[in-house]
Amino acid sequence: MSGPRCDLSHDGDPDPRVSPSTSIHFDVFTLFPEMFRGPLEASILGRAREEGHLSVAVHNIRDYARDKHHVTDEPPYGGGGGMVMKAEPIFHAVESVLSEPSRGRRAESSGESVPVVLLTPQGRLFCQEIAGALSKERRIALICGRYEGVDERVREHLATDELSIGDYVLTGGELASMVVIDAVTRLVPGVLGDPTATAEDSHARGLLEGPHYTRPRVFRGWEVPEVLLSGDHAAVARWRREQALRRTLERRPDLLTEAELTEEDREVVEQLKKESG
Repeated sequence: MSGPRCDLSHDGDPDPRVSPSTSIHFDVFTLFPEMFRGPLEASILGRAREEGHLSVAVHNIRDYARDKHHVTDEPPYGGGGGMVMKAEPIFHAVESVLSEPSRGRRAESSGESVPVVLLTPQGRLFCQEIAGALSKERRIALICGRYEGVDERVREHLATDELSIGDYVLTGGELASMVVIDAVTRLVPGVLGDPTATAEDSHARGLLEGPHYTRPRVFRGWEVPEVLLSGDHAAVARWRREQALRRTLERRPDLLTEAELTEEDREVVEQLKKESG
């Protein structure tokens, strides 16, 4: 693409072309930086980088290993299968990029506190609420775990948070970090064309989104619901809200216990329950 490429340098400073009031910068620490080129250069993320709302620097942890052979993993103490990522290269990488050694549970950069997030199956489950909170940060560091995991001292003394994108195990944290970058970036003001779009997303307000239709009006005999063609905006809004409640009840009823529901919403849910038996 013609815009800025994925920055694979070791420079931890955010792209100077990015406006600090409407942008976010990610420092990603990984053993496989090549995995990030395609996803960061396409679609919304690619456009966000071109327009200066997003900058990403991908840092190879192996470059920060101080031994002759740049070793980044070792067998675990106590035995067992697999390898464990060494603490020293990770600490050196993060502390070098973020300008000065970590202090307690946070690393500092240019006087600002920078979240240092470890991607791990043991982390708290990533959700829309967490994405919203992270979107208010101006700079975030992401550590991609690999193999059997990372040395526990990384979790205890370097990471400020641990995130998992689901109850399953990936080969590494790279794909998980891309999910975090995508989910967080689209919430940064100016990234999406419609500033209200994210408010209607599934999970944004505790419910799943209802169905959508577009042309043609009839496809293989399946028609668009008449209410969407009525021109009655209030009726359309009521229908969409009911469909969101219906879909959430059918697919994720657990979400209804935490969702912000009006009295009318509760009445609709009770009626839907009766209809479904």
